[in-house]
Amino acid sequence: MFRDDFVWGVASSAYQIEGRDANDGAGAMIWDKFIAEGGTKDGYGAEVACDHMHRYKEDFALMRLMGIKAYRFSISWARLIPEGTGKVNEKAVALYRDMILEMKKNGIEPYLTMYHWEFPQVLQDRGGWLNEEVIQWFGEYAKVVAENFSDICENFITLNEPECFVGIGHMSGWHAPGLHLPYKDVFQIAHNALRAHGQAVINLRKYACRPIKVGYAPTCGMAYPYSNKPEDVEAARKVLFGFYQPMDNWTWNVAWFSDPVFLGHYPKEGLEKFAEYLPEITEEDMELIHQPLDFMGQNIYNGYYIRAGKDGEPEFVDRAPGFPKTGSDWPVTPEAFYYGIRFLTERYPLPLYITENGMSCHDNISADGRVHDPNRITFLDSYIGAMQRASDEGADVRGYFLWTFLDNFEWSDGYKQRFGIIYVDFATQQRIVKDSAFWYQKVIETNGGILSMNQANKEILFLDPVCTHNIWGGTKLREEFGYPVEGDDIGECWGISAHPNGDGTIRNGAFSGMKLSAVWKEHPEVFGNYDCDRFPLLTKIIDARDDLSIQVHPDDDYAKVHENGSFGKTECWYVLDCKEDTKMVMGHHAKTKEELVKAIENDDYDHLLNKFD
Repeated sequence: MFRDDFVWGVASSAYQIEGRDANDGAGAMIWDKFIAEGGTKDGYGAEVACDHMHRYKEDFALMRLMGIKAYRFSISWARLIPEGTGKVNEKAVALYRDMILEMKKNGIEPYLTMYHWEFPQVLQDRGGWLNEEVIQWFGEYAKVVAENFSDICENFITLNEPECFVGIGHMSGWHAPGLHLPYKDVFQIAHNALRAHGQAVINLRKYACRPIKVGYAPTCGMAYPYSNKPEDVEAARKVLFGFYQPMDNWTWNVAWFSDPVFLGHYPKEGLEKFAEYLPEITEEDMELIHQPLDFMGQNIYNGYYIRAGKDGEPEFVDRAPGFPKTGSDWPVTPEAFYYGIRFLTERYPLPLYITENGMSCHDNISADGRVHDPNRITFLDSYIGAMQRASDEGADVRGYFLWTFLDNFEWSDGYKQRFGIIYVDFATQQRIVKDSAFWYQKVIETNGGILSMNQANKEILFLDPVCTHNIWGGTKLREEFGYPVEGDDIGECWGISAHPNGDGTIRNGAFSGMKLSAVWKEHPEVFGNYDCDRFPLLTKIIDARDDLSIQVHPDDDYAKVHENGSFGKTECWYVLDCKEDTKMVMGHHAKTKEELVKAIENDDYDHLLNKFD
């Protein structure tokens, strides 16, 4: 199980969900130009996306209903400061302040990410991250963020996934700004980004109106061992923090982007391997980068197999044919989640928050109007279970942010990928809660208790029910439902019940012969460790002859006190079968007890009872 103060949340980024408004005052950013030049695979842009900037109140209310406790979101640099530096867009300040206050009104703790790839185009035209002035530009941006939001937000993250925006933005060109720069320039960009992070940490703390918490959120695929043999584990650890990537993918490296931030130095192996491409790196640079942080974030989605070779060196192992994959064709590797968390927390001495994790599915609206995504539930159950395993073994994991709440604009993939636990119909902006959202709600409610790894018994429990004889009872429970009870007055079958008046007996499996109430009391893990002093459900099948007595129920409060430990009178009835022209009685018209008694004494049931066909 997780610590009592574990943070359960969801994550997003501004550009992927907000949309735009003609009068919003926002400046252009690099993704606007990239999309205009055909940068997305499906040809669509983010002008509307999820229209979150107009619908955030409903979205945050939905988060509250789903039990979400924390929200990692980003502010768009280009929206807040349209020219990148200088004049602040007060409309953006008002929008983001109202968003944060609305989160808090719904019991959601905000975690503000400063940079999730929303770089102002006007600064890109001046060289972007390659221009060393970006350190001061980003520092100024941090000052504005601190001055405007630190009074209502405590948690801040500087950069999201520098491995991505440096590498696939400036080397492979897959993402905005879509550049193919030489290695020397890309190393300069990476160094500038880390220095900008350091300056942002300084300015966030300097200009905040109160003490705040600051972190940093890198990413990478996680190396994990092909087996649990110690030599394979050590081989995986060596690769994760080593330099085995080919040069055309060198940015996909953990140590280069994390060691300077968390340990205060670039890794020696990397300095030697990349020497010919590196900019001048000074002691002052390292002091700037290595600012005190309160936590480390890490975005983890998948990993790759490693084992120890015969010569003692690590070997990369191919996956078997048919290895499970997500809708985005990423491998499903919960073991990489476990080992990634374990390796990271062993190397870096800070509390860890998983700032992104989730999967894209081929989600569709089913005939029943729902979105059923069992693959996502299976994925999350295995990954969060792996996180618990690492936590149980001592990893200092403080929180988990599921990517993502709403289906959204997924960068160069446009709208081809659906990562959300809430389905978005992008044509109508209708939100539909997926099955995975209800599942995640239960994970949060039970602090991980419903995870498969915490379920001692996974089999379906079948009960031998308790049947009752009543003067109004009939014979259908025996003749049509097959319950072996003699008599023509079988009124009720207490099918699922741990009530003292009808405590069902487990028919099968490990708990065979036990009363349901005993299993509830002695094995709460079977039911998800709910915080409830008795089994909360009573399900009956009732069979009556032509006339069923009229019951006058008290209200919930009265029932809880006087009716043998009842939770109240909240009921749901299904009519399975009845004779043609049968009337349903639902309530009555008497406004007082005296009026009720008088109607009964006068046999005035036609006026008393509320009847329906």
